[in-house]
Amino acid sequence: MRRQRRADALRRRALSPFRILLMVLALPLTTGMIAIGVYLRVSDYERHEAVIHLVALAGCDAARALGAGPFRKGAPGYHTRNDPDGDGVACGSFGVQQPHRTATPRPAPEAPRPVETPKQRTVGTAKFLKP
Repeated sequence: MRRQRRADALRRRALSPFRILLMVLALPLTTGMIAIGVYLRVSDYERHEAVIHLVALAGCDAARALGAGPFRKGAPGYHTRNDPDGDGVACGSFGVQQPHRTATPRPAPEAPRPVETPKQRTVGTAKFLKP
């Protein structure tokens, strides 16, 4: 009888509405943390560069709060949407108005470069492939 009461009490605590609500609310946080961990492992950047790249994806304000920037094209942290003037520098002004520049003609585009096949990364016997 005592064993049955302990089991019933444990079941009531495990199935309490507050506990279930807490688990449901924690699910997006858990999923986000797993996604960030996977990104850091499979990214081509070093771990600290990958973190800066993710923070810059949130916007220039987030990058400024981190103390990072400006980001040059091809470097970690550069995202085209953070480069409104298209000069190859993202988050360069940090919200400061730059003087208006006159449009200059752009040079003709270069011939397309041959596509390089990505290298397979291996750690021990595990292979990490980029999609």
